[in-house]
Amino acid sequence: MPMNELEIFLGTWEQEAKNTERLLAALPKTQYDFRPDPKGRSLGELAWHLAEIDAYIAQGVAKGKIDFETKLPGLERPRAIPELAPGYKRVHEAAVSAIKALKPESLDQKQTFMGRPMRNGDILWNVLLFHAIHHRGQLVLLTRLAGGTPPGIYGPTREEMAAMRGN
Repeated sequence: MPMNELEIFLGTWEQEAKNTERLLAALPKTQYDFRPDPKGRSLGELAWHLAEIDAYIAQGVAKGKIDFETKLPGLERPRAIPELAPGYKRVHEAAVSAIKALKPESLDQKQTFMGRPMRNGDILWNVLLFHAIHHRGQLVLLTRLAGGTPPGIYGPTREEMAAMRGN
């Protein structure tokens, strides 16, 4: 049976969320404030931004208006590394519930995003999913710079390869 775009998006998003949870669980526990660029986000801030993306974009698509000005309940940033992965999971599950409530045809509806009309499906794929993957890649690099070992996301890391080879 052919799947619709909403089902495909939900399946892809869920797989990527599992990868995000694995990365958040692997962050160096004492490096929340690690910030190699004084103007950039810290490791902890960037990690939580992944939850913010899920929350704001999913709620905005579900409601028909993306509003970054209104604080969403339950989105206060945790202040310790061990709280980030479970917090992300909680926020992500609520975001998934909001999107699962949509009808497949609602992905073809348009709303204004960043001053231009955009299709809801394109907002979900590009603004939510691919944007989160972009920031997750940055977080992998920050994890390395902070002395941590990120998990392999789309393939094994050098540490995982060495373990497979028995080195």
